[in-house]
Amino acid sequence: MKIRKYFWLVILIILSLTLRSCKKEPSVSLPIVKTNAPDFVSSTVMTVGFRVESDGGSKITDCGLFIGSAVSPETSGSKISIGADTGNFYVQITGLIPATQFYMKAYATNSKGQGLGDQETFNTPAKIKDFENYSYETVVIYNQTWMATSLKTTHYLNGDAIGTTTPSTFDISGESTPKYQWSYNGDDAYALVYGKLYTYYTVTDSRKICPTGWHIPTDADWITLENALGGASYAASFLKESGNAHWISPYNLDGTNITCYNALPGGYRNFNGTFSYIGNYGFWWSSTEGDASNAWVRSMFVQSGQVSRTNFAKKNGASVRCVKD
Repeated sequence: MKIRKYFWLVILIILSLTLRSCKKEPSVSLPIVKTNAPDFVSSTVMTVGFRVESDGGSKITDCGLFIGSAVSPETSGSKISIGADTGNFYVQITGLIPATQFYMKAYATNSKGQGLGDQETFNTPAKIKDFENYSYETVVIYNQTWMATSLKTTHYLNGDAIGTTTPSTFDISGESTPKYQWSYNGDDAYALVYGKLYTYYTVTDSRKICPTGWHIPTDADWITLENALGGASYAASFLKESGNAHWISPYNLDGTNITCYNALPGGYRNFNGTFSYIGNYGFWWSSTEGDASNAWVRSMFVQSGQVSRTNFAKKNGASVRCVKD
């Protein structure tokens, strides 16, 4: 009887082992990743996204981007680790080289290995210079290319000087077509950051102030930019520099600067000589008249995500962002 007991026990053990060996382990594959072409690329910065569509059946331990100036950036470029999950990811990458072609692939890693997205190619736009050799970053926002800082030249393209007033607060309300530029409050340190303030008569002068191949944006150019970003009601959130380095604290909570446009609050100069709103508002000319005495500007406010369209006195001083022809 003891022999039989042992015999059946052996059979049960063998059967149990057989059943266990027949169970299939869950299959694991490489993650599935999608590389997105960047929509916003400046001379040295870009905002880019990618998507980890599937973890392949195993937890994602790392995901990000490979980027470099040669093909197959996963072997020749730099690795930028961004997260460790599935879903959509967005990141702003700095330190790019102007006027350079770059290659990019998204990646995600699980226990099986590393999955790669398709390779995307993009070009950073060149910097541009004005008559005085000031250098400006430029930024591609969908189908337009804009200056990524405001103009600070004191000369027309032909070399003629753009006048100013002495003092900077001089009342020009009695002049018919004043052509001036100013630093905010007459302080050139402001101009290095926020750019100069110009009258409408200056920005539309036939001698031109934008670099060759660029122009003062029309009202239609501004509308194109706003619509590309979902409409004027939201566009400022994407255009304003983030944080409070220049926008007054504790506001500007909506500023993301995902477009790399770097809109700053340079204020404006009233034709009576007063300077106002630096840190609170930025005002930028269009070349489009509203009527004989006014023209359209765009303004952005520290506490709003809206780009406002305002009929502004042509004798006032406002900032300039040129757009590529």
